[in-house]
Amino acid sequence: MIPACSVTDLPPGESVRIQADVPIAVFNADGDLYAIDDTCSHQDASLSDGWLEGCFVECPLHAALFDLRTGMPSCLPAKKPVRTHMVLVHDGYIYVDTSAHERVPEHTAEPVRASEAVA
Repeated sequence: MIPACSVTDLPPGESVRIQADVPIAVFNADGDLYAIDDTCSHQDASLSDGWLEGCFVECPLHAALFDLRTGMPSCLPAKKPVRTHMVLVHDGYIYVDTSAHERVPEHTAEPVRASEAVA
């Protein structure tokens, strides 16, 4: 488990980048928490610097959209998905489990509700 930040430090519509073997972006999408690999699969750009639109993040470099639930791109120029990671909240702190990541389109990350997770 990798600690990200406290739930109160990640308001809706915001993201945070955490260091791991591969950088990870954690997003608060209207109260649902998601984590994906931070680097766009099209070109080296930080997705945590992108724009959050519902359950999608837009890459700041070439405007590719990635679904936070599946990691799948929904438009060009990105063609490859990014990995999703399980998010857990314990005692008001957000953690990312990098050992349980997926890269298959059938996988849908179950969001953690930030409002329900605050202890």
